[in-house]
Amino acid sequence: MSHTESTHFHWEHTLHELKHYLPDQAPLKDFIHHNTLHGFQSNVFFNALQKATSIFGYRTLLPIAEFRNKYHDGKIQKEIILEVLQDQYPNQVDFWFEEMVSAPINEEINERIGDLRHQWMVQTGIDLDSIVQPMLFRILCSYLDQGISLWRFPEKDLSFLDALRKMEENSNASFFTIKSVRESFIKQEYTLTDLLRKLVGNETLFEHYLFDQQFAHQGWSGMVSNIENQPQSLLDGRKISLEDVIIFELYLELDTLTRKLGTDFKPLGRYSLPKLPALFDPCQSEHAQRVAELWQICFEKSFYSGVLSAVKSKISNTNRVKNASFQAVFCIDDRECSIRRYVEKNDPSAETWGTPGFFGVAFYYQPEGGKFKTKLCPAPVFPNHLIKAIGGNQIRKKDLHFNQQTHSLIPGFLITQTLGFWSAIKLFFQIFRPTMSPATSTSLQHMDQGSDLTIEFKGQFQDDLQIGFTINEMADRVEGLLKSMGFIDQFAPLVYLVSHGSSSVNNPHFSAYDCGACSGRPGSVNARVICHMANHPEVRSLLHQRGIDIPETTRFVGALHDTTRDEMVFYDEKLLDSYQTELHVKNKETFSKSLEDNALERSRRFVLLDSENKKSVVHQRVRNRSVSLFEPRPELNHATNSLCIIGSRSLTRGVFLDRRSFLNSYDPSIDPQGDLLFGIVKAAAPVCGGINLEYFFSRVDNQRLGAGSKLPHNVMGLIGVANGIDGDLRPGLPSQMIEVHDPLRLLMIIEQEPSIVLSVIQRASETYEWFKNEWIHLVVISPSSKEFYQFKNHTFEVLQWAEQPPVIVQHLQKIVTTEHDNLPVMLLES
Repeated sequence: MSHTESTHFHWEHTLHELKHYLPDQAPLKDFIHHNTLHGFQSNVFFNALQKATSIFGYRTLLPIAEFRNKYHDGKIQKEIILEVLQDQYPNQVDFWFEEMVSAPINEEINERIGDLRHQWMVQTGIDLDSIVQPMLFRILCSYLDQGISLWRFPEKDLSFLDALRKMEENSNASFFTIKSVRESFIKQEYTLTDLLRKLVGNETLFEHYLFDQQFAHQGWSGMVSNIENQPQSLLDGRKISLEDVIIFELYLELDTLTRKLGTDFKPLGRYSLPKLPALFDPCQSEHAQRVAELWQICFEKSFYSGVLSAVKSKISNTNRVKNASFQAVFCIDDRECSIRRYVEKNDPSAETWGTPGFFGVAFYYQPEGGKFKTKLCPAPVFPNHLIKAIGGNQIRKKDLHFNQQTHSLIPGFLITQTLGFWSAIKLFFQIFRPTMSPATSTSLQHMDQGSDLTIEFKGQFQDDLQIGFTINEMADRVEGLLKSMGFIDQFAPLVYLVSHGSSSVNNPHFSAYDCGACSGRPGSVNARVICHMANHPEVRSLLHQRGIDIPETTRFVGALHDTTRDEMVFYDEKLLDSYQTELHVKNKETFSKSLEDNALERSRRFVLLDSENKKSVVHQRVRNRSVSLFEPRPELNHATNSLCIIGSRSLTRGVFLDRRSFLNSYDPSIDPQGDLLFGIVKAAAPVCGGINLEYFFSRVDNQRLGAGSKLPHNVMGLIGVANGIDGDLRPGLPSQMIEVHDPLRLLMIIEQEPSIVLSVIQRASETYEWFKNEWIHLVVISPSSKEFYQFKNHTFEVLQWAEQPPVIVQHLQKIVTTEHDNLPVMLLES
């Protein structure tokens, strides 16, 4: 997209390109992880990073000094460095080794973005950003506000520009200082192109100028672009477009320049400007970038080799657990990797499975008395069904001092003098003795445990959505779920469907801690819905006709795992018979022990917790941590994620993966054409890859690709956060979520024949892009030959890697209570 000498400016094309490269972060309530550099995903990974650095000035890899520290700490092995250099530069191994390990490297970044528009400051001494942005940000935030403001925007039902024009027409005050500019704005005298002609003049510079302008506040521009594309992302909808925002900002610039320079000021393009490279001209490879790329390859190989060696040692064991005491299906979420391990440790006859946490049932959910519907399925899916909660008996608690009357004169004075003191006392106790309060965002409040759900379709519709599912639709969902995991026989008496969510307080990024497969919400409703379907006699009859026999003695039980507190609740327990209840009580003890073990393992990364304490003490402190006002790290969420393993549990059972892996159950023997695998990979690549890359880029450049420290964050309009008084919205993840993260690209391991996997990933171009452009590494394990294959250069070849003998330990607890860094991949003795 390089500039040409054409005098015809295509503003529609430029807007399309702007939206492509701007951050694509949704409002806070729908915080869904995605590839931060999605705009470059059509490029091979390292080429994309080079472009992102040259054009936008992003740091896309760790500083070389940090790589060198990892090398000296043993996290990157010398043997692997030499192996990589021998492969890439066989005749220059010594030179590149010296460059990587000890040579001085200039890592200065000279980005192109902002160069052109900065010329206003150079040529006239006017800093447009400092004058225009404060006004622009306040107006945008007020217009988009979702309820945090005391005063509603006057004309929120009109489009952004129409609302501003009506306010200009009916007010003595104005957004502008120059009367002629105000009148032209009201009369819609200038189009976007007209404004650029007045401000810039030279049409060949228009595109560059707009990129400079919008990337000077990429957070707000990206948010507006996202809302324009997905207006349903706002509960209280607004009509806004990126074009509207650009036009208004250009008017503000015109007003500022007219006031500062006079009505006859000349456009920027008529000044004597230095020769500037066009934004998207080809980028030259920088030496520092190449050295960092070599380090990244070595860093990833050093970790992957340990993982592959551990998996290879388990490859011969392909048998399922016989006569399982119970079975538990967890979300593929990497935070469930460790709880599955502990469940199997505490009950060796238990069997665990992994699948996306919406459990294959996509719907909107409306709680009893709720004004809005929320989507409980992956973000790209738009369901046709609605589930409503009815008959609940839970009364939601409220803090009395959180009262709208506090903002009125007399009631406000009385409340301040009475409840205000009580509020101060409660705040004091909440700091030193934190407990759950009405202000806590907790997954337990997403659904009333005692409510009934409208799961069965009874001929009713609401807002063009079918309320509930037909019997055939239920059978389809249950069949799809069970077959996708290869879980079609040997059912235990109790099968738990364990969703997950989290609890935290004072945390605007709370949606990022819940289930990504449920659009950043807890999966508790999904767990109850799929269990009802699987327990339905008519559904089981249909499943029998389709070759899936679920015994009458088997009962599916929904549950929710709070990953922050390491607590678990179970649903519809009253439906269990006496024998099932007896088994359930025993199984709950296993879950309880596993939750304590899990909390202990997690605690080693929490600086203020002593892992040497008794497990029960550590667990209680982990729970307190989740509701502590002064704790910016209620949990570390997906930090350290680096793996996605799609295959049987036998590949990883008894392997310590340090909570790094997404685990999706899959049986290649029942999927000869790869149809089931296609559904898994089509979702896993963007979801797991998106999580991985958002953590990756937020870690390597937390100031520009992340959100910085959350401590000075201010919530803006309930849609995003800004850093103190900076004004612009911060996309990406705060530093407290990524501090312990190792930026490694996701390694996806699939158990299936290479030819089948190749055909699967090539079925959809958007899926294939993840692998052919190396945003995700792919290794396949052949079930027939047990051979490992690596996807490279658009094909599979036998994988050659430096095998490491996996560390074998007997008692993991001895390690997790003494180590505070990432642990090696280990095999756990039975």
